[in-house]
Amino acid sequence: MNNSNRDRLYVDDARQRIRQGHPWVYDNQVLRAEGRPHAGGIVQVFDIKKGPLGQGYFNPRSKIRVRMLTKDLDEAIDASFFHRKIAAAWAFRQRMGQPESCRVVFGEADGLPALVVDKFGDVLVLQSLALGMDRFKAEIVEALREVLQPRGIYERNDVPVREKEGMEQVRGFIGEPFDTKLEIAENGLLFAVDVAQGQKTGHFLDQRLNHAALEHVANGARVLDCFTHTGGFALHAAKYGASEVLGLDISEEAVALAQGNAALNGLDAVAKFKPANVFDFLAGQGRGTGKWDVVVLDPPAFAKSRTALDGAVRGYKEINLRAMKMLPPGGFLVTCSCSQHMLPELFRRTIADAARDAHRELREVYCGAQPPDHPVHWAIPETHYLKCLVLQVL
Repeated sequence: MNNSNRDRLYVDDARQRIRQGHPWVYDNQVLRAEGRPHAGGIVQVFDIKKGPLGQGYFNPRSKIRVRMLTKDLDEAIDASFFHRKIAAAWAFRQRMGQPESCRVVFGEADGLPALVVDKFGDVLVLQSLALGMDRFKAEIVEALREVLQPRGIYERNDVPVREKEGMEQVRGFIGEPFDTKLEIAENGLLFAVDVAQGQKTGHFLDQRLNHAALEHVANGARVLDCFTHTGGFALHAAKYGASEVLGLDISEEAVALAQGNAALNGLDAVAKFKPANVFDFLAGQGRGTGKWDVVVLDPPAFAKSRTALDGAVRGYKEINLRAMKMLPPGGFLVTCSCSQHMLPELFRRTIADAARDAHRELREVYCGAQPPDHPVHWAIPETHYLKCLVLQVL
């Protein structure tokens, strides 16, 4: 699809955010338009002094009015463009030595805003979460097939955010159907994945390095894994020599998947799972009971929007406070946040506040984030969403 239109938007970029590489132009930044830009179409973007900022796709229904694709006003946004971008993204993953199952395209960090592609062995799962990107889905699929030659591609566009972009939620095979139930390897462990029914694209690939950080902490320890989901931290703890592991999740379906993963790895004698409300469980454990040597907190995103941030801070503080109170001196707290609005500095302050209220001291053992297949773009703070701290509680 060659970009031959000359629709233009003039925007306020007083803070130089867009010029420095952030791809989002908000509705309140748009000063005026020339031409008749249509939903999902490509527009040229200029600053208030008519300085060129580049090209992006436009959506009048979205608060993010334009998502930038290139700084070159003359670059064609067509099949060749997407082939180059996807080939570069995959070459980067290969250079960084990423495993067979990894994220191939991480949206804005790979210059393809609102596009997510995960690779599970020889199967790809695609999400196109904005109208402009969805309009190029055929070109994207063609490029993915040429670059990665997958056995199959599945679409997981069953995400509410698409409705804000004026699109329907859809899921299904792109091309020939295949068995959506797979097994993938992570740090020597096997995990069952269902790309049609699992969370997001079927499985969370971003905690791989943080799971491995348990190697020395979990050895010989009694480990409580809260919000275990499919057992990622729990099974790594068992693999690394924990004497006892209990994984908790409010979802009975997640607990069943975790139990299945434990059996798949021959770890079901050590790692047990049960459905529970984590907040209630932690509240009932009492102070310094000594039952657990390690407590893992890996909750879902408490702050899915900036307006929810105050409530999220209270939630993170509460669970960390309760976990610290139940750990014996010298025990370890593994605490995570996947809320992009909970910036690393705020997360640390929140944990410090919890420690102060719990009358405990902390010693940092490990600080982690997402792995290189989810790269952090320094001009786009939203790409740094995952935080993981391993702390010794004194």
